[in-house]
Amino acid sequence: MPELSTPLVSTVDLAALLAGPRPPVLLDVRFWLGGPPGREAYDAGHLPGAVFVDLDRELAAEPGAGGRHPLPAPADLQAVLRAAGVRSDRPVVAYDADNGSVAARAWWLLRWAGHAEVAVLDGGFAAWRTEGRPVTTAVAHPEPGDIEVRPGHLPVLDAAAAAELARTGVLLDARAPERYRGETEPVDPRAGHVPGARNAPFAGHTGPDGRWREPAALAARFHDLGVTAGAPVGAYCGSGVTAASVVLALEAAGVTGPDRPAALYAGSWSHWCTDPTRPVATGPDPI
Repeated sequence: MPELSTPLVSTVDLAALLAGPRPPVLLDVRFWLGGPPGREAYDAGHLPGAVFVDLDRELAAEPGAGGRHPLPAPADLQAVLRAAGVRSDRPVVAYDADNGSVAARAWWLLRWAGHAEVAVLDGGFAAWRTEGRPVTTAVAHPEPGDIEVRPGHLPVLDAAAAAELARTGVLLDARAPERYRGETEPVDPRAGHVPGARNAPFAGHTGPDGRWREPAALAARFHDLGVTAGAPVGAYCGSGVTAASVVLALEAAGVTGPDRPAALYAGSWSHWCTDPTRPVATGPDPI
């Protein structure tokens, strides 16, 4: 019987786990920036037993000074996870539409909260459906869970720490190259990147079908970006969502691990750019 010993789980292994004695809790976290609402996709079809969790309302606090998707308060996150049936003695698998860039936020929050046995479905809902695996429109109503959210199990950066890491280690920017270069900024009030940060678009973690690249390929990509084993590394993106997939990719590649995780700048660019005194770099180079 497969186990959730890595941050990614295949469709084959998930099907086996669901048929086993200790089936994982399933979280559907499909989300698209600008819509349509992920709940509509869930209602149209989802994995049997999966509970929909809303990124904007349940996996983030209200937007404001902390950015567009600040970390939720521990008590609020605990209530959401318990309502979804998350238990301390059960594994959890999160999935999104395909490439895991949104599901990684749920993965990261659970790990940050102290729940170690959690993974993202490789290829997401698209891979599951393409293989002809069961899908339902029945809304799940699980028994309440008992998870206790104990934050702090993964490192979090504030703006000052992110700036320091960009100088002394490796800070990876998960946004698209044109946003990194400052050529366009469709969401936030200023364009550019944190000085010293290196561009590592989250789209590079996966292939055209949304399935994740092999660990060796991911490790090679991070090596080319200057990430070395044991060196401090962190990630940010627009609002702290897709950057979680960089943290996941680093672990999947074996560059980091549960005992030496990468850090996340939770406020990300949506927090950095709100302070006019913080410097902004543009162009293809870190500085």
